[in-house]
Amino acid sequence: MVCVPHAALHTAAVSLHVRVGSRFETRELNGCSHFLEHMLYRGTASFASAHEQALAIERLGGTLYAATHSDFGLMSLSLPPENLEAALGIFAEVMTSPRFTAIDLERAIIREEILETLDDNGHQIDPDNLSRALMFGDHPLGFPITGSIHTLQRMGVDDLRRHHALHYTAANSVLCLAGAIDPDDGVKIASRLFGSLPTGQVVAATPPPRTQKHPRYKYVENQMSQTDLRLAFRAPGEHDPQEPAAEVLLRVLDDGMSTRLYARICDEKGLCYDVSADYETYEDDGVLDLGAVVQHERAPVVMRELCEIVSEIARDGPTDEELDKTRMRHGFESRQVIDDADALADFHGLSALAGIADSVDARRQEILSVTAEQVRDVARRIFRPEGVCGVAVGLLEEPQKKALEQIVKGFK
Repeated sequence: MVCVPHAALHTAAVSLHVRVGSRFETRELNGCSHFLEHMLYRGTASFASAHEQALAIERLGGTLYAATHSDFGLMSLSLPPENLEAALGIFAEVMTSPRFTAIDLERAIIREEILETLDDNGHQIDPDNLSRALMFGDHPLGFPITGSIHTLQRMGVDDLRRHHALHYTAANSVLCLAGAIDPDDGVKIASRLFGSLPTGQVVAATPPPRTQKHPRYKYVENQMSQTDLRLAFRAPGEHDPQEPAAEVLLRVLDDGMSTRLYARICDEKGLCYDVSADYETYEDDGVLDLGAVVQHERAPVVMRELCEIVSEIARDGPTDEELDKTRMRHGFESRQVIDDADALADFHGLSALAGIADSVDARRQEILSVTAEQVRDVARRIFRPEGVCGVAVGLLEEPQKKALEQIVKGFK
C-alpha cells in the first residue's frame, strides 16, 4: 500500500493497480481480464446492480474508473476527502466481492466494443492490434486486450471467478491513496476494509521471444476514407537502463506541434492531419511506434517520411534545442502530476507495481540526466530493420500496396 498525502489539494484519489491483462492470459481465455474489469462494476454483496453501485458512489461525490492494459489493470476512484471512508468501503467491496450478475448483458456490451476493431467480415482492422500481433506472434503480448468474439462467447462465470481469485490479491496489486488525506487514518481505514483481500502471490509473466530477423509488413483492406499506418519497433522495457533515454526519444519525436513528426509531416509538407508516436513499456520489453492517418494515395509518401525521420535521429541524435525543450516540458508535466490527486495515485500506484521510480522527483531526475548521446544510442538500438513492423489498413491500389511493402522491408 502507498499513501501520498498532499495538504494543498482539495480532492482525494484511490487507485488499485493489479498485475492482470492480456499478457497473463492463454489464447483460449484471451479477453478474460477485460471481461472481469467490466464485471467488477456490476454489483457487490451490498449492491444488487451496476446502477445501485454507481449511484452509491456518485451520491458521495465519487467517480469510478477502470481500464485494462496489456500488463496491468487499473481501478480508481476520485472523491471528496470527507467521504473517503464511506466510498472506500464500497470500492473495497467492488474489488473483493463482485456479484458476477448480468453476465450476458455485459457480454453484449463488450461484443460491441470488439466489433469496433473488426470489419464486416470479422477481420481485425485495428492497426495497434495488428502491429502487436505482427511483432509478438503467439506470445500473449500479441493478443488483443478485449479478446475475440469467439473467446468472449465461451467464457463463463467460473472462468471470471478463477481469474479474479488468481490476480486480485494483496501480493499481486498495489493500493494507493493520494491527495487530501490523513495518511495514518487512510492506512487504518484501507487495512480494515481490504483485510479480506487474499494474500496470494505475484503472477509471473513469460518474456516474449526475440525471433524476428527481418522487417515484417501487413496490409489489411478496409473500406474507409483514409489509410491508417503504423511503423512499430521493439524498445527497452521498464527496467532497462536505456528506458529514460527512450522516453526522451519519444518526446523528441512527438511532444507537441513543434516536435519532429508534426513539424515535418504536417507543418512543412502538409501530408496529413493526424500523426503521432507512442512508447509502451512492459517489465521485460517495450514498443515504440509511429502512426498516421492519411489519404490513400499518400500512404507510401508518409511511410517513407516516417522511416526517414527515425533514421535521421538514429544517425544524428537530437539537437540541444530539442533536448532542452523536452526537459522543460517534462518538468511542466511533473508539476501537473503533483497538483492532481488522480495523477498522483496513478503515478505512485503504477510505479510501485512495476518497481520503478518511487517519486515524481526521482523520475524527473532520470529524464534530466539523459544526454543527446544516450538518445542517439537508444535510437540506434530501436530503429533497426530486424525489429520493424509496418501495418497499413485502408483501401489501396496495387502500386501503393507494393510501394508500402518495399518501403518497410527496405528499411535500413
